[in-house]
Amino acid sequence: MNMGLQIAERAARNDQDGGGFPPRYARFGAFQLDRKRLDLTKNGARLRLPGKVCQVLVTLLERHGEIVTREELRARLWSSDTHVNFDANVNTTVNKLRQILGDSNEQSIYVQTIPRRGYSFIGTVEFLDRPDLLGATPLGAGSAGPAAEAAAGAEDSVEPNSSPSAAARSSLFAPHRATVWFTAGVIALVVAAMLLGAAITLFSYRPF
Repeated sequence: MNMGLQIAERAARNDQDGGGFPPRYARFGAFQLDRKRLDLTKNGARLRLPGKVCQVLVTLLERHGEIVTREELRARLWSSDTHVNFDANVNTTVNKLRQILGDSNEQSIYVQTIPRRGYSFIGTVEFLDRPDLLGATPLGAGSAGPAAEAAAGAEDSVEPNSSPSAAARSSLFAPHRATVWFTAGVIALVVAAMLLGAAITLFSYRPF
């Protein structure tokens, strides 16, 4: 039987018995585990979690704050007729889990090694019936970036009855209107000068 199905069946039995693993979702730090789908996310982004690594995480979360012995992990990860180097494989699996969580044996945040005994999940765990978004806002689903906000502010500054095409035409013809007004002013000055010259000429030839 698929190991993932075995874990799901055990989780279902725990629910029916009222014991074992609490509600479906376990949240710790920026991480959230869906125990039924066996999905681990960080700030809403799904992480690749190999099967046996996921089983170790589920086991530690089920008994967070307690010591899970190496023998218990061996029994959880491999059947009795499996021929592997159990010690080496348990170490490798736990180390992979630490890498995914950004943890280390020297500075344990989540998984602590208990010398000569096993491991314990020491992080703060919150169990939820519904998924928590962990404060993450998916790209394009909520607030946008600074560029989008600036664009929105520019749109708000445009008058309600104006349109992008009207604004474009206005800016396009603005230099043309300035040229027309300048030309009209020059012509008016020339005409005024001509009229003034004609008036002076007529006044100079006027008999006294």
